[in-house]
Amino acid sequence: MPRIVGVDIPNDKSIWISLTYIVGIGKRTSEQILKEAGIEKSTRASKLTEDELSNITQIIDRNYVVEGQLRRQVSQNISRLRDIACYRGIRHRRGLPVRGQCTQSNARTRKGPRKTVAGKKGVKEKR
Repeated sequence: MPRIVGVDIPNDKSIWISLTYIVGIGKRTSEQILKEAGIEKSTRASKLTEDELSNITQIIDRNYVVEGQLRRQVSQNISRLRDIACYRGIRHRRGLPVRGQCTQSNARTRKGPRKTVAGKKGVKEKR
């Protein structure tokens, strides 16, 4: 398995798909990297030479924020929103959807499993 930017990419897939195993690189970015490196995208990852691998690594290091650095940047952005207590920060803090989704009937992924609240069963009104 070739190793690029600290990530083992799969041997058996074409290189443009294998690069998407790196956090922060999608299909389009992968194609752009390969075009800049001058490598055909249908080439298998196992067939790459050391020079081609180092060339890809240099391009990624120079032009893109990936893996740990990207994760750190995202978490810093979220903590900044929480600190300034803007609407999005409050939604992050409460564990609710951030981008305006409906929460009355959906949003179970963000809210977690249902928490049943005991009702007032035997209480009757006195006249």
